[in-house]
Amino acid sequence: MSELQRIFTVSVQASTKDVERLRARLGSSVRVLTAPTVEARRVVEALGREPVPEVLLAPVRFPDVDRGHRLDELVRRHAVEDRYRDLVVVADPATLTLLLRVLAPDQLPESGPVTEVGLPRAPRPVPLGKAAAGGVGLAVVAGVLSPVLAPWVLPALVALAGLAFLVVPGRRYVGQALLIATAVSVVVTLMAIAGSARFPGAW
Repeated sequence: MSELQRIFTVSVQASTKDVERLRARLGSSVRVLTAPTVEARRVVEALGREPVPEVLLAPVRFPDVDRGHRLDELVRRHAVEDRYRDLVVVADPATLTLLLRVLAPDQLPESGPVTEVGLPRAPRPVPLGKAAAGGVGLAVVAGVLSPVLAPWVLPALVALAGLAFLVVPGRRYVGQALLIATAVSVVVTLMAIAGSARFPGAW
């Protein structure tokens, strides 16, 4: 199942409230491409993010025929570097209109100075190494707490959290990692029991 990488276009005419609402929607990982103008700088400062100035985003009086395609290439190049971060483009309305016509012609632009479109991307890969290490750690913690807490309680809680994350858009990889960690912790716990005096085969 494919997901969408969020691309936000912000007009230099955006109000402070528009920018504040966008700032609240942005993820922890975001890149802001901006036209090298005073108006664009005002918007970027309100976003509170480090800007990446791009000369191609500067307003032009008479745009070239292929300007829209060059804008599309610029945005996609930055998007491909990290498909799991948000991308913000700050420029004048005419430049953003040309960009959106090529970047996402099948997506109706939102009314107002801030528009969100999405580029298809594969789901984020599951960090198998971290999941396995977390499973071992979970088994150790469950074993330490076994005198006061049943060994199955912590793995069950982690498994429930994993199932919950599976239905959260963009967080399926977290749910999958938690379920893998639970499975690893169960295997480690069974191996520990098999090697202990509680297991008849070890007598």
